[in-house]
Amino acid sequence: MSWKAYSQGFKAYMKLERSLSSNSIDAYQHDIAKLYQWMSTHHPGVMPENVNVDMLSAFIQDINKMGMGDRTQARILSGVRAFYKYLLLEDVIDDDPTELLEGPKLRRKIPEVLNYDEITAILDSIDMSESNGHRNRALLETLYACGLRVSELIGLKISNFYHEEGFVRVIGKNNKERIVPIGEEAIRHNLYYLENQRCHLDIKKGHEDTLYLNRRGKGLSRVMVFYIIKQAAALAGIKKNVSPHTFRHSFATHLVEGGADLRAVQDMLGHESILTTEIYTHLDTNFLRETLMNFHPRSRV
Repeated sequence: MSWKAYSQGFKAYMKLERSLSSNSIDAYQHDIAKLYQWMSTHHPGVMPENVNVDMLSAFIQDINKMGMGDRTQARILSGVRAFYKYLLLEDVIDDDPTELLEGPKLRRKIPEVLNYDEITAILDSIDMSESNGHRNRALLETLYACGLRVSELIGLKISNFYHEEGFVRVIGKNNKERIVPIGEEAIRHNLYYLENQRCHLDIKKGHEDTLYLNRRGKGLSRVMVFYIIKQAAALAGIKKNVSPHTFRHSFATHLVEGGADLRAVQDMLGHESILTTEIYTHLDTNFLRETLMNFHPRSRV
């Protein structure tokens, strides 16, 4: 079989068996195309099943020389590893040549977070007298109350909003569902939006169950949510680079700093690995110093 045939099989595997998003599939396909182009230049005629770890190491070294960032290199390596795991599953190869590959060491980046006063300032900056004021307040309250990804927020359905029980059903990455609790303030603002604003819209076909709609009666785009947040942050005088993910990071950080169980936070965020959630165990250095000064017997005068 050719590289193209294997690549098409890999694409079908990612779509049908792993249920990956089209963006993820396109990224993986792009990574395999890069590998194929490199192999065609340096090892003409070699098939995927004949590629060995030395060839792959040289490929990784060359993309490093191209000046690509560590994260870009790591993503390409992730795509190549996924491709060879697929070939292993299909019995095309007996051994995975990517097992011994070493990628760039990535530093875990501490995400920027907002403190509670900054969150409150952003929420309070929304002008409730504007036509979309109640919608904007409801969606930002939900973003912070539930720690959702922006794709999960715009995908929320009215039928999955269980306000009496205090939960929302969320469709996360790879179409995985999870149940996330939602606080009273967010529930109150969402109910007001539903009963006093959304009901007056001319709702377009196919969007009848979508919770957050634009003025034309269609679901919101990711770009629109970014715009709403940027505008609210600017009005609140927040100088930080605020995005929907900032709300998600703040949600998780505030829970962990408040003493929440890390496993519970993992479930609410929809993280597959607890290692991803552990990034939120970071503590502000001022908080650490304050703890030392208050409780260490040699720090008090």
